[in-house]
Amino acid sequence: MATNVILPALGMAQDTGKIVQWFKTEGDQVQQGDPIAEIETDKVTVELEAPASGVLAQISAQAGDEVPVGQTIAIILAATETPARAAPLGAAIAPEMQAAQLDRRSHASHTDDANSEISGAVPTAVPATNGKRLASPKARRLAAERDVDIAALHGSGPGGAVLAADVLALPVVSPHATGDVVAHDGEPGRVWRLMAERTTQSWTTIPHFFLLREVPARAFVEWHAGAQKQTAEKLTYTDLLVKIVAMALRLHPRLNASWVNGTVVTNPSVNIGIAVAVDDGLLVPVIAHADDLSLTDIARQRRSLVERAHNGKLRPDDLRDGTFTISNLGMYGIDAFSAIINAPQVAILAVGAVVDRIVPVNGLPAVTPAITLNLSCDHRVVDGARGAQFLATVAEFIADPAKCVVEPH
Repeated sequence: MATNVILPALGMAQDTGKIVQWFKTEGDQVQQGDPIAEIETDKVTVELEAPASGVLAQISAQAGDEVPVGQTIAIILAATETPARAAPLGAAIAPEMQAAQLDRRSHASHTDDANSEISGAVPTAVPATNGKRLASPKARRLAAERDVDIAALHGSGPGGAVLAADVLALPVVSPHATGDVVAHDGEPGRVWRLMAERTTQSWTTIPHFFLLREVPARAFVEWHAGAQKQTAEKLTYTDLLVKIVAMALRLHPRLNASWVNGTVVTNPSVNIGIAVAVDDGLLVPVIAHADDLSLTDIARQRRSLVERAHNGKLRPDDLRDGTFTISNLGMYGIDAFSAIINAPQVAILAVGAVVDRIVPVNGLPAVTPAITLNLSCDHRVVDGARGAQFLATVAEFIADPAKCVVEPH
């Protein structure tokens, strides 16, 4: 029996995905689990695996195509199957879906024409079909963001459908402009756009409060140095913090919960997300079951996740099921900062640099390393007392790692 190869939904609010490349061609033998194509999503570029073993056939979407989520892009035949040839991709879907596929391929040619359209009048409208203006999902989103009436635009796509390039060709007027028209010179990438949407939603819907604490870190620094001598894997302060936070969450499960549809959901696993800055935004890959891992295992996973994040090769599973996030800017020389909660999680720990501080010791000034922690909490789930107790445990483990019951390897 033939098995359909479906373009999966790999990100939140994802309508389409782009075929980056095929690793296999029609007629190739594939085994279940083999990577057969590379797909670009809202978050990352991922490899699509074969859902069954057999012969790859009827590839209906090529490199560069934007394909609606859920659409069949190929089939895998059993050895005895020879079904009739499928209809071409364009013939199987509506003009709006064809428009989505053409958005990227037509962008370059429309960009060349954009400058001449900026100073002109709004193009003549094309009648809608069945009362609805034909447009790609990307074009509709861009039009909504720019407060543009999409029904008034001339579409260059199939059936007169409006493409993203048609919207981008229009002038963008600054609300502070004094009569000058400012041209749009490019849109944020998918990762940046998704980051902007999520942080805006989190900041405007979650009642944040913040707890700040400076913690002595001499024992923490010594622990790092001693642990590094016992492993060939490069350890960072972030690796130690992942373990410390994971162990603290065992003792304070309320900070490891989620806020979902107005209820508090307890998470059975401690999965620590690490905020990673990439060229096009911010990603939060997850170290699952961090409380059960050694420092070496944490360091190995963290290194692999960060490398894949920077190379655009994160897998969907790398970004799923996080229960708490750590954002460390200490390596950039930042002393302290506040972080925005990564919903539906209920807390995030912002970590500054380990720096020397002057502190009183027996009534005399002394210099010691210290680190500043800033805990952001969702007040719908975590009150001030619970947040303070969790932060106190983290501070205790940093000041005296032996209390963390962490194997130094």
